Amino acid sequence: MMEYIEEKIGIIIFLVFYLLFLVLFLWLFQVPGLIIIVFALVYLLVFIGFFVVNYWKEKKNYQNIVMEVDNLDEKYLISEIIRKPKSIENLGYYYALKEACKAMNDKITNIDNERKDYQEYIESFAHEIKTPIAALSLYADNNKDEVIKEEINKINNWVEQVLFYARSENPEKDYFVKKLNLEEVIHGVILDYKDTLLKLKISLNIHDLENEIFTDEKWLSFIISQVIQNAIKYRNKNNNEIEIYSENSKNMVMLVIKDRGIGILGSDLPRVFEKGFTGSNRNKEYATGMGLYLCKKLCDKLNLDIIINSEVQKYTEVRIKLPKSDYNLKISSR
Repeated sequence: MMEYIEEKIGIIIFLVFYLLFLVLFLWLFQVPGLIIIVFALVYLLVFIGFFVVNYWKEKKNYQNIVMEVDNLDEKYLISEIIRKPKSIENLGYYYALKEACKAMNDKITNIDNERKDYQEYIESFAHEIKTPIAALSLYADNNKDEVIKEEINKINNWVEQVLFYARSENPEKDYFVKKLNLEEVIHGVILDYKDTLLKLKISLNIHDLENEIFTDEKWLSFIISQVIQNAIKYRNKNNNEIEIYSENSKNMVMLVIKDRGIGILGSDLPRVFEKGFTGSNRNKEYATGMGLYLCKKLCDKLNLDIIINSEVQKYTEVRIKLPKSDYNLKISSR
C-alpha cells in the first residue's frame, strides 16, 4: 500500500490542494458552511474511493503477472503471454520487456545451436577415436603387451566418460527402457575389467542378483562401470574385495556395490556428487571428479536413486534403486 501511495503522491497532493481551493472559493462566495462541509466530505469520499478501487485493481494485475511468471518454466518467455497494458507509461515498459525478451531468446537460440554443434562434434570425435583404440588394443593382445593394454583401457574409459558426458544433457534421445536381467548386466560390466581385476588380485563376491529390472542397459552399465572403477582405484591392498548384490522389495530392487577400500571422509560425503570434487583423502593424480558426478546426473535423468555410504579405511557402499517394472518407473517420474 505504501508503495502505491508513494507512486501517486503527486496526484494526491494536487487533489488535496484542489479541494482546499474549492473550499476557499465557496467560502469567498459566502456559501453556507454546512454545504461546504458536505461538499468536502463527498469530495473526500469520491477521492478515497477512487484510489482504493484503483489500488485493488493494480494489485490484482500485479498478482496475476506474478502468478503467470511463477507458473512459467522458461521465464524469459513472459513477454509472449503478458497482456498489453493500456496506459502510455506501462506501454513503454511493455515495449522494453518485449525487446529484452526477444534479445534474450535470440541469444539463447544461438547458444543452444552452438552447444548442439559442440555436442555433435564431441560425440563424433569419441566414436571416431574408438577405431584406432580398438586397433591398438588388438595389437597389444597379439603382442601380449600388458602395459600398453592397460594404458589403452584407461584411454578407452576416458573416451567413454567424455561420450556419456556429452550425451547426459539429453539422455532421453539416447536411452531405451526395457526389461533387463540385473545379473547379466553386472557380468557384462565385470567382463570389461577382468584383466585389471586379475592383475590386481581383486576378489569378487557376487550374489543375489537374480532380479529383473526396467531401465536402459547402456546407461546403467556406464553408471556401474564408474562405481567399479572407483572401487578399483581406491582399493585397500590389504583387503582386495568388491561385493556386489541386490536387495529385493515389492516395487524396487536395490543394487549394492561395496568395496573394502580407503573409504571417504564423513565431511566429504555430502559433496561426492559435485562436479570436479575429488575428496581430501584420495590420490588425485588420476582423479577428475567427474565419475560420480555423471552417475548422479544420469541417475536423476533416468529417475533412479543413488546413495553412497562410507567409513574411512573400512568400506564404501554405493546403493542404486532400480524399478522392477515399467509401471513403477513411470510413477516415479511423475
